[in-house]
Amino acid sequence: MNDFSYRHVILTDDNDTPVALTSFYSITTDIAIFAPRPLRNFLAKVRRFFPNFLKFRMIEWGTPITVSSPPFITAPGVSQQAVIEHMHQLLMATAKTERQFLIIVRDFESGSDILQKKFNQLGYKLVDSLPNTYLDIQWRSAAAYHASMKSYYRSKLLKQLRRNRDQHVRHELVNDFDHLADVLCAQWMVVHDQADEFQREVLTPTFYRDYSRNMGAHSKALLFFKDNALIGHALLLHDGPILRWLYFGRNEAVNDSLYFYVAQAVIDTAIQLEAKVVEMGLTTYSIKQDLGAQVTPIKIAIRSPLKIISPFLSLGYAVLNHPNLPRNRQVFKPVTTQITKCNEK
Repeated sequence: MNDFSYRHVILTDDNDTPVALTSFYSITTDIAIFAPRPLRNFLAKVRRFFPNFLKFRMIEWGTPITVSSPPFITAPGVSQQAVIEHMHQLLMATAKTERQFLIIVRDFESGSDILQKKFNQLGYKLVDSLPNTYLDIQWRSAAAYHASMKSYYRSKLLKQLRRNRDQHVRHELVNDFDHLADVLCAQWMVVHDQADEFQREVLTPTFYRDYSRNMGAHSKALLFFKDNALIGHALLLHDGPILRWLYFGRNEAVNDSLYFYVAQAVIDTAIQLEAKVVEMGLTTYSIKQDLGAQVTPIKIAIRSPLKIISPFLSLGYAVLNHPNLPRNRQVFKPVTTQITKCNEK
């Protein structure tokens, strides 16, 4: 990815046996990345004259392409607390040496209270980030998924599917797509340039090429065609019981029903792959919610290696950033109603 500088860390015990693995990276980030629209418009005007205003080089512990909580893996029996304390010392030393005034640890979803408490004890402040979206897969077919929806949401979905079918839109799931790296990256760039919720990492054709080659069957792409022309894609990661939707790209930045079709195709793919959960990612919440995805809050931990700055970081971040948490929707029929109807049949 553009502008990322990676470090990979293997922690060992006294016998030089590897006991934990993690990564962190340096990146230039807009500190007001989740600012409300009026503030973003103001910053856009200021940056015509001062391009790097409120943009800083910082260290992040985690992974940029998907949520990771905790941001490390350990051998059985290894204390998470020991890993956190060791990495904290390493991050602080690196930030001071490289004169980077901000450290971010991401991401903290529900169930990570113990981790959050540990970072609080080390002087980090927990602040809100953009929420994630998940859908539990409990159906064996797309037809069963559609039947479980309330009539309003089902009719809305079927209407969008008809529109795409009438336009001869179809999709295909592939594992090998390195030969399409340049095309897929160009499609992603179209979406990236039009994003109005936030922009950060910039993908490259090398990312697509290496992702396909190095991740094997775990890396997948949904390719979308109109007649025989490739018009878009969804980049997926088959991560054990989870199917993660990482990125979306398309040829043209137009307001049509394609994204609805793409989101439904991702869910259909999760059903076919017998995944337990599909992670649908950040942004474009309304369409994902219409398909049943539940919004899950995310927090990140921030602190500075400079003691004089660190106490004011959370206040400054809160002033500049206001990520919204959309209210979850009741898309599906009550389970008891579905069971009753099945029994009647």
